[in-house]
Amino acid sequence: MNVTHFTFEGHVELEKYRFLYFVIMLIVYILIICSNFTIVCLIVIHQNLHEPMYIFIAALLINSILFSTGVYPKLLIDFLSEKQTISYPACLFQIFVFYSLSGSEFLLLAAMAFDRYVSICKPLQYHTIMRKTTVCIFLVLAWLIPFCHIAVPIIGNANQKLCSFTLKGIFCNNIVYYILCVSSRALLTFGLVNFLNICFLPTFFVLFTYTVILIKSYRSCREVRKKAAQTCLPHLLVLMNYSCLLTFDTIIVRLESDISKVARFVIMLQVITYNPLCNPIIYGLKMKEIFKHLKKLFVKAK
Repeated sequence: MNVTHFTFEGHVELEKYRFLYFVIMLIVYILIICSNFTIVCLIVIHQNLHEPMYIFIAALLINSILFSTGVYPKLLIDFLSEKQTISYPACLFQIFVFYSLSGSEFLLLAAMAFDRYVSICKPLQYHTIMRKTTVCIFLVLAWLIPFCHIAVPIIGNANQKLCSFTLKGIFCNNIVYYILCVSSRALLTFGLVNFLNICFLPTFFVLFTYTVILIKSYRSCREVRKKAAQTCLPHLLVLMNYSCLLTFDTIIVRLESDISKVARFVIMLQVITYNPLCNPIIYGLKMKEIFKHLKKLFVKAK
């Protein structure tokens, strides 16, 4: 019978710094939850923020909360544990949460890009196109499509024979697929299709859409250019940030023996920290209406 538990070997000097790691990452997790939740609440409470663009932003921030909750609690427990282990089913579930919500991020950004395109390039048709029904369909698809895409390889690999029970990381990611005794060509092909459908195509769509918006706004008046810069720049920053982090996640798996343990540890922490922490900062500071309500909230708090 196969061993059904993995051991994480990606921690650096855990015996020496376990409490420091725990305190720092607990603070980061609390900041992620509080900052994202604060802006979501502002969007829910204030009527003038009940527009498609802000609804998509709220969905993106909820996505960040769910993503972090899929990784941080287990990571915090591991920092204080003598052995850093995880069962195979729990590991597969963590992979499912990690990559399905990562895919949702790209699709939500694509929905935002479409919203900005209609708003700036077809303003007279905006309310006809971006109805509540349209927004709801985009939100459902943004979560449902990645969930279905990621569920197939997860289920397919659930009963595969394992040839190693140690992971050179601090949480479960796609490195698990490299310790299977036999790799399924069908599942590898499906993994490539997943990448194209929930990462590459949405990214290409966002870049293409913002290029069209840029050309349109450049030819228009100053007010249109200002609107385009104010509303599109935050989405592009989030896209670039997340694309870079997922690229790092892929690279550290490919460069299994060519990257130092410390570098791997730092990169994996960045992958789970930067985006959930930066998203509320980017939208809180760069989106004029959100910043206005955020400012009022802190003035009242004083």
